[in-house]
Amino acid sequence: MANASPSRVGLIEGGSDNKALFLKVFAGEVLTAFKEATVTEDKFQVRTIASGKSAQFPIIGKISAAYHTPGSEITGLNVPANEQIITIDDLLISHAFIANIDEAMNHYDVRGPYSDQIGKALAYQMDKHKLQLAILAARGTAPVTTEAGGGSVTSSTILSDTTGEALVAALFAAAQKMDEKYIPEDDRCAFLSPQAYYLLAQNTKIMNRFWGGEGSYAGAQVIRVAGINVIKTNHAPFGTTVASSTVASGTNNTYAGAFTNTVGIVTHKAAIGTVKLMDLAMESQYDIRRQGTLMVAKYAMGHGVLRPAAAVELKTA
Repeated sequence: MANASPSRVGLIEGGSDNKALFLKVFAGEVLTAFKEATVTEDKFQVRTIASGKSAQFPIIGKISAAYHTPGSEITGLNVPANEQIITIDDLLISHAFIANIDEAMNHYDVRGPYSDQIGKALAYQMDKHKLQLAILAARGTAPVTTEAGGGSVTSSTILSDTTGEALVAALFAAAQKMDEKYIPEDDRCAFLSPQAYYLLAQNTKIMNRFWGGEGSYAGAQVIRVAGINVIKTNHAPFGTTVASSTVASGTNNTYAGAFTNTVGIVTHKAAIGTVKLMDLAMESQYDIRRQGTLMVAKYAMGHGVLRPAAAVELKTA
């Protein structure tokens, strides 16, 4: 009887390594899951550094104007400035080990689902840190003399009003606060819990095309309110307290706080900064000593508050 000619699914044509494609598949699956799960990746400032443990973000305040007296010397006005140093947190990893014997006996593929969960775990952690910081930014003070501090909008009926009108009013109030602080209208986002988001989805004003509404009532899709892009997420700490003791010991920035009255956070891209030392990377290695494959995804980055004026907290009374 002739031997079979197996099609080696991990072999690159012309190569000799039967597992060459597996790492690329794993990397692609993790990256896809990470991109799909994160809601904050492109919503704030990001700086990549090649080496070091921190990065400096300059904070430039507003300059004034003055009438000129003929003949007087022009020497230049004072421009208030400050800086924010953001430190890299320790290496964050998510990993799984698959034993050969288990994979052989299993009747369905686990590498794909494992890769998906690994990517999502890293995305969730990044989002949590950024959204916790965004709320803390809204409570922050001005970094320079000509800059404003953070802000908040308080409403006792923001969630109990089932028409969504109280929440709509809060978003318009947040937009007003940002306008008054000269925060650009582009790149504004509102991160809301599912409970708050679906209140908006049932508000007919938001969906009414004759009023310039955007979204889908049938699909429960809310796009914008008061010029603010609306994002639904479970990654924010709304209604909870994040104690210092519960924050991972590898963090080198402040992410803890009491968020029990927080309903949502409205931000501009300038509110939060991220420093990347090592972007998302994947490794997969067969371990002959343990007869299995170890899959690891990792990144090294840190997050910090840059401009408190670019954040407005929505909260109950």
